[in-house]
Amino acid sequence: MFDWLKRIMRNFKREIRVYRLVLQDTRTPKLAKVFLGAAIGYFFMPIDLIPDFIPVLGQLDDLVIVSSLIFIALRLIPKEVVKDCRRKARL
Repeated sequence: MFDWLKRIMRNFKREIRVYRLVLQDTRTPKLAKVFLGAAIGYFFMPIDLIPDFIPVLGQLDDLVIVSSLIFIALRLIPKEVVKDCRRKARL
């Protein structure tokens, strides 16, 4: 019944591990580390630009800002670095 939710949470945890490994990798450009660190920091930060108690917009700003920062960071990181980190995160 909740298999899809378990799968989403597993994928989320794996992606967080991948991003942690990418941040630690010396081959990752500094600008990409800034964007990725900002995305992770904003996601876990208790204060938002638009408070979460505002319906729809409160959650939408988190989704847009975090996903945009991750997208930019992943575009700046060499593909082999991300691939290596994904492989390490599966172990």
